Amino acid sequence: MGTGVDVLEAGAGPPVVLLHSSVSGNRQWTALVNDLRDRHRVLAPNLLGYGATPPFAEPRPQRLADQAALVHAVLDGVDEPVALVGHSFGGAVAMRAAVELGDRVRALVLLEPNPVALLDRVGRRDAFAEACALRDHVQRHGTAGTWADAAPRFADYWLGDGSWDAMPDSRRAAFVAALPPNRHEWDAVTDPEMTVDDVAPQGVPTLVVHDPATRRPIREVVEVLAAVRPDWRFATLPEGGHMAPLVRPDLVTPVVTSFLAAS
Repeated sequence: MGTGVDVLEAGAGPPVVLLHSSVSGNRQWTALVNDLRDRHRVLAPNLLGYGATPPFAEPRPQRLADQAALVHAVLDGVDEPVALVGHSFGGAVAMRAAVELGDRVRALVLLEPNPVALLDRVGRRDAFAEACALRDHVQRHGTAGTWADAAPRFADYWLGDGSWDAMPDSRRAAFVAALPPNRHEWDAVTDPEMTVDDVAPQGVPTLVVHDPATRRPIREVVEVLAAVRPDWRFATLPEGGHMAPLVRPDLVTPVVTSFLAAS
């Protein structure tokens, strides 16, 4: 499965790789894994710095290709066409991996993907600035080592206003402990060299799913993708927000499984 990659494997059949969001881990896919395992070989790696996968340690900014290398590792020895499913940061990683894998990819499902550098590329600078403000907040506290001070704003932004105050102390502690990899992930999704062709494969059956009430940068990323890849499919969720794959798997799982079956 690739040296150093912590991966959950279940089931048998056509392979599906699941890529989790920031401040999460492959455990976020429990409901989807349980639904897919009867007919798919499911591979759910922990990204860099999560679970037992080593953290990013290069003396340079992280790039999506660094995370996509984990996908290549878990697919070592897999000869069948593969489907990729990614949420948020995992969605951006899935996009890059799909470009690199080329015709090995039979389907791509993106749940609120966040390659926000594309916003700057097409002049959507207000939405890009909103994302960068959160990036700067996280990285400033990361440099200072004050992760507990970074967490409330991050949690409220992605989980919804007031989420941090509503968390029990045990959940807050786990959230803070999972936050450090995000410092490097922001470099990957705001990469100034990123182009559409770097992350948006052509000729791959692709579904993009989002909640219309999600945060502005994600909403506008979806609009950009719809403009540059009109052959992709786009679907909305009635609720759940950015974290719908975790908080409303009952809504997300049927959308993912039906698209994979049709592909």
